[in-house]
Amino acid sequence: MHGGNTERDAIGRRIADARKLRGLTQRQLADRVPCSKSLIAQVERGHKPASQALVAGAARALRVDVGTLTGQPYQAEARGDERLHAVIPGFRRALMSWDLPDEDVRPRGLEALAAEVAAASVLGRDGRYGKLGDVLPGLLEELTAAAHAAEGARRERLFALLSEAYTGATAIAYTLGYFDLRSLAMERVEWAARASQDPLRVARTQWQRSTLFLAGAAYDRGIRLLERVRRDLGEDVARMDPATLSVYGAAHLRSAVFAARTPDAPAAWAHIDEAREAARLLGGDANHYGLEFGPSNVAIHEVAVAVEMYDGAEAVRRGAGLRLPPTVAPVRLGHHYIDLARGWLYHGDRVKALEALQAARRAAPQQTRNHPMVRETVRMLVAAERRRPKALSGFASWLGMP
Repeated sequence: MHGGNTERDAIGRRIADARKLRGLTQRQLADRVPCSKSLIAQVERGHKPASQALVAGAARALRVDVGTLTGQPYQAEARGDERLHAVIPGFRRALMSWDLPDEDVRPRGLEALAAEVAAASVLGRDGRYGKLGDVLPGLLEELTAAAHAAEGARRERLFALLSEAYTGATAIAYTLGYFDLRSLAMERVEWAARASQDPLRVARTQWQRSTLFLAGAAYDRGIRLLERVRRDLGEDVARMDPATLSVYGAAHLRSAVFAARTPDAPAAWAHIDEAREAARLLGGDANHYGLEFGPSNVAIHEVAVAVEMYDGAEAVRRGAGLRLPPTVAPVRLGHHYIDLARGWLYHGDRVKALEALQAARRAAPQQTRNHPMVRETVRMLVAAERRRPKALSGFASWLGMP
């Protein structure tokens, strides 16, 4: 794991080091990302924050993992996260044993397992990854044994539960920066969903799979995948049931992020409009298949899309006065404040940026402490201050930064 405690661990410095190892000039790297040469230069010098789009594009162009540039997984010892990272070996064993259930495991009954999966999903929704990591490896072993031994409708329901539990594994792997484990967990999510014989659950896994294309800067393929999801669901949104509307609307929201990264602003805002209409038809926020789709998530994505396009003014315009209901999942709320902090940074208001980061910490502390864009935002705030304010010093210390 990487320490992330010196300026050498800044994303810009890591991009510069990897670029030089490849023997590329800044212009050559910019052409391959693609982006402007000035953006590469400013990020490498620490004058401008690296966006997730730039990190993904640079990783692809330099033929390195995203974690090589972000420094993930971050060093746990200095920040008290040893417990979180300690669960990773158990996850690996459970994910590798997808077709070889432990013969010594005696799984509980179906309803008991369903209740346990529901409880685990709440932990993931709340961003309580330490507690989720305590229960999930054993739960995956139980569900695997139960699903392989079952038949008929019982078997299908158990595989649906297993798919949902695997989703929790992807959340922990992503949060901690174990990207290889995340990819493996994604494969298991889809495999179990297909065994559940639930077409909407399968469609949901394709929405989830699209994040791999987002992280790999394979935007054309991600866009095609999401187009296929919507095509399979149909375009007559007025006739869709609530669960279908949720999957359909979530696909449009993810497509908006892809379009913003290309960048294609008209397409991004068109997808937001389509998602907003689906949310209107849905009638309010819902949580079908763990998608948390509804008007609140559309509003959250409006800010995210603006941030992806480095448009701080638009991000602030859409997000500064946004009041989200208390029913919004803490991890969604935390991610929104992380995006809003970047928007305020682009807009030039460092005080508001730090306030947004503090709100993210209150909402979802484990997610916030392990998010590379939080560290990048804090690094820029620190660099801009001649005398570091006490609140900023405290936040940087909490992250494990100098």
